[in-house]
Amino acid sequence: MGSRRVWWVFGVGVFAYLITVMQRSTLGVAAVDATERFQIDAAALSTLAVAQLIVYAAMQVPVGVLIDRLGPRVLIIAGLTVVMAGQVWLGLTTGLGGAIVGRMLVGLGDAAVFTSVLRLVNSWFPTRRVPIVSQWVGNIGQIGQILSAVPFSFVLHAFGWSPAFLSAAGLVLLALVGVLIVVRDRPSGSDEAPRPETWGHVVREVVISLRRPGTRLGFWSHFVTQSSGTVLTLLWGFPFMVYALGYPQPLAASLLIVIVVSGMIAGPILGVLTARFPYRRSNLVLGIVTIMGVAWAALLLWPGVPPMWLVIVLFVVVGVGGPGSLIGFDFARTFNPIRALGGANGIVNVGGFLASFVMMFLIGLIIDAVSGGSRADYSMDSFRIAFSVQYLVVGFGVAMLLVARSRTRRRFAEDEGIAVGPLWIAVRARLGRRR
Repeated sequence: MGSRRVWWVFGVGVFAYLITVMQRSTLGVAAVDATERFQIDAAALSTLAVAQLIVYAAMQVPVGVLIDRLGPRVLIIAGLTVVMAGQVWLGLTTGLGGAIVGRMLVGLGDAAVFTSVLRLVNSWFPTRRVPIVSQWVGNIGQIGQILSAVPFSFVLHAFGWSPAFLSAAGLVLLALVGVLIVVRDRPSGSDEAPRPETWGHVVREVVISLRRPGTRLGFWSHFVTQSSGTVLTLLWGFPFMVYALGYPQPLAASLLIVIVVSGMIAGPILGVLTARFPYRRSNLVLGIVTIMGVAWAALLLWPGVPPMWLVIVLFVVVGVGGPGSLIGFDFARTFNPIRALGGANGIVNVGGFLASFVMMFLIGLIIDAVSGGSRADYSMDSFRIAFSVQYLVVGFGVAMLLVARSRTRRRFAEDEGIAVGPLWIAVRARLGRRR
């Protein structure tokens, strides 16, 4: 496990995910250009992102089944191929219908990559290191957003729509070649259990995973932490800064990097905390959601146009939600056998993107309703009302998370004989022992 081969497989797999994240987030940077190229309003712009995310979320469980049955390498290769086709299609089309098809292809291919790379981590690294290494997968992968915010944005505005998307597709081809040469499903001589022999067996494992409270706890953890950052980076952050705050497009693209850098700093810390305090992972999730809620309230309640420092604070806080969402996959790993981990990770990964496309679509509808469909009237007030919908969606997710946590702890006490009490009792007991 300590050989160079491990790190080659890890490096190429993460590079494939990084490039996929870049393709996923190119529309966020190109949102303003898309409204002009396709002559669409906010609701139609939401449709582009929502179509992508609906396909992504809908394919998570089927992709998980395929990972458990065929292995992650096959799925990464297939996913990269489809993502490349989608970006080429989007780069050449001039109509909204073609753009929707292109983004759906991107969502379809994207669906196969991340959970496949996580599956590689579980096969190639010791169990004790998986939470930390998984955080690094997410952290390094988010560099893809920097690539879309800086070099992709530069090519887009310097050379135009088609050159930008076609050059992005070329990077996918580079990642695909790397995966074909380097990546294998597991180390030679691995004692990992063989894959399920039949499709029926795989499907039964997914159903069992879905019934486990720990899997559902992972789903709702991902639901409440990842969605806010995804809404900003994938679609609405860039138009919000350009239309509502009046920032120049280069500045708006650069500020999106704050979300990525914040996540990259917080990720290793959360990885260590997750490994160090496995019984308090849900408290980490709830703490992250609470801080994000406070930051959003400060921005939305600010009279008039909020200052840039407050926007940056919001982006820093929201950035923590990205690595925070990976705690959901650690719940899946803990409460499911490795032979069913692809399906369990797929279930968890649906959570954040389900919340994201619901919020994206509702935000687009509200902005159009308030502004009358005119881009010139996309004011701070219209975004203020539209962004408030997050409290309804995430609030529902928090309520469901608390239900899932209660059931998970009850099941854990029955199966393992370990009762996990409220956090405040644990803190008081620890302080008492120190005294």
